[in-house]
Formats: sequence, C-alpha cells, structure tokens
Amino acid sequence: MKTPRARPANTLRIIAGQWRSRRLAFPDVEGLRPTADRVRETLFNWLQDSIAREDCLDLFAGSGACGMEALSRGARHVTFVDSSAAATAAIRQNLALLGAEGGQVVCEDSLRWLQQQSPQPRFGLVFLDPPFAADLLARSAAALEGSGLLRDGALVYIESAQPLTTLALPQPWRALKAKQAGNVHFGLYQRQTGAVTSP
Repeated sequence: MKTPRARPANTLRIIAGQWRSRRLAFPDVEGLRPTADRVRETLFNWLQDSIAREDCLDLFAGSGACGMEALSRGARHVTFVDSSAAATAAIRQNLALLGAEGGQVVCEDSLRWLQQQSPQPRFGLVFLDPPFAADLLARSAAALEGSGLLRDGALVYIESAQPLTTLALPQPWRALKAKQAGNVHFGLYQRQTGAVTSP
C-alpha cells in the first residue's frame, strides 16, 4: 500500500519573463489571496509596454505575486509592503531563491507605512490589493494619493470584491481598463498629470 503524498504547500506561478513558469511557495495567512494566474496574465498584458525599468510598489503584498511578476518582466525595483511577518519572510526567501535584485521587503501596516513616507514622487506603478474582508480599498487609495509617492502619470492596479464603478477612488485617477473574473473586479487606473495632492 502506497503512503499518501503530503499535501503540497501553497504555490504561485510566475507567468512570464526571466523566471517564467517558476513556482514559489507562500504561507497560510488569513486574508492572503494571491492574484489568480488568469487575472495576472490579463494585467501584465495591459502593462507590457509600461513595466520595463519601472519603480513599483506592491502594497498589501501578501504572496508578492504581482511584484515578483513585475521583476521577472524587467521592473527596476519593487517595494513589497505587508503587515504579516510570515508573508514578508516568504517574499524575502523567494527573492533570494530567484536571485532577484531590486526587491525591498517591508514588514509594516500598509496604511501606517504610507503615512511615514516623505512626499517624494518615486513610483510609476502600484499594485493595490488589500484583503477584501477588511474593506480597506477606498482608504488605501486615498492614503496612497495623499502620500505624495505617485509620479505624474503613475499606473495603479486595484482588485475589489465590489464593482469598480461603486468605489470612491481619488479624483485624479482615471480608469483605463477594467474586467471581472468570477467574483473579482480588477482594473488599471492612471494618475492624471498635474494632479495636486491634498496635504
């Protein structure tokens, strides 16, 4: 009689780029919900002309799937921010496993981290995907816009359990793309050039 195989750890797959098809493990953390492969594939098709040499921010990074996909496809730098010690430890381990350069991992509450930053526009692409159950998206979007970290023309990707048209998002953000996959609504927004950040 064969011994049953151990259940494999949670894994995600990098879709394209230098680490194409690499599988990486991530821990069981409440609220952690990696962006599904088909959603990531759509997102990075949208971003294919905008990712190379870009400075990115992966807020509520969780598994780090979006940020690692960005690095795989040529992003210059990704800052991963998440409040879970287990999640950030796994991101660090996976970056080391890949031999990735250009990744910075911060274990901190994302909203608190935004408040602590000097208002210096440095990110051209942000992945904003807080846990659905926490109802944090509108607050996080407002905090991101108010942080002064977004460059003119910056792109912001969001995921939501609610239709995107019902969300109270910052006025300078203009919708570029939107789709739905199952119960997940996702879209890409662009911060309009010349937007004035409220203090």
